[in-house]
Amino acid sequence: MMRLFSGLTFGLLLHMSAAAETFENYLERVKARAVTEGIAAATVDMAFSDLERDERVIGFDRRQPEFVQTFDEYLEARVTDYRRNRGVELFRQHEALLARIAAEYKVDPEYLVAFWGLETNFGQYQGKYSIVRSLATLGHDPRRSTFFTNELVNALRILDEGHISPEKFVGAWAGAMGQAQFMPSSFLNFAQDFDGDGRKDIWASEADVFASIANYLALAGWKPGAGWGTSVSGLHIDWSSLKDPEPETRCRALRHHSVKKPLSDWQELGVSASGLRDDQDYALFLKSDDAADGYLVGGNFRAILSYNCANKYAVSVGLLADWIKEHAEP
Repeated sequence: MMRLFSGLTFGLLLHMSAAAETFENYLERVKARAVTEGIAAATVDMAFSDLERDERVIGFDRRQPEFVQTFDEYLEARVTDYRRNRGVELFRQHEALLARIAAEYKVDPEYLVAFWGLETNFGQYQGKYSIVRSLATLGHDPRRSTFFTNELVNALRILDEGHISPEKFVGAWAGAMGQAQFMPSSFLNFAQDFDGDGRKDIWASEADVFASIANYLALAGWKPGAGWGTSVSGLHIDWSSLKDPEPETRCRALRHHSVKKPLSDWQELGVSASGLRDDQDYALFLKSDDAADGYLVGGNFRAILSYNCANKYAVSVGLLADWIKEHAEP
């Protein structure tokens, strides 16, 4: 008990220390770590030169749409007619390339276009925030300091390895970058040079973008042809009896999922769903705590969540991919 108390006390002191640490001292601490891990001091000095906190990103961090929008509001804003139509058009335009990548990575090609569309509107908007400044700001903030500090060091490594020039190293407010909106760690772990030009260019090469997303999903356990799930409505079931007593802690979205059951079990409970495979299990989650409609999800839903751990996001990907597949076929 004393060891536990001491550990908790030490953790609290660290948290308080991080909260009280000046931004300048934080940068010095990150520099020392980066240099120890083999990143050139000159790279860090260049990246941190005249660097100041960006208070805008703290505000964005507290108002993420996955948390403040209802399910229907979120879907309406993202699975738009424009994205449906443009997704079909671009799928047909890149069909040969997508087929090659799908065959190599064993990932359904319509999902690659769906991720592309939702992340950057098919590459049209990749963000204009300084990756280093955003990550340093969020790393200095105590809420998720460890995560964003690790990503900051990874961003410095990307610069040090010359994957992109400092002036072009921009992206979304939380540090995601390129047409695939990879965090720096995802870039280092999953980015691909599919066009063979010697660069993993997720900023300008569609081939590298598609292959990088496909590689990410393949390593997340993607199962080609397994689908993701479907919407269900008119539910009249005892939700309390279906809650998973030990949900996975790695992804917050899974806290809202039921236990997984075979499709036949859900049908016996009065849950009517069409278009699902009967050779896999499904979990149920509701649009809101008091809703009578929601989604039965299985197949590749958890692989989608690995990209962005939000049920609303994953459903958006699934719905857009379904539309593209249905309407892009001759």
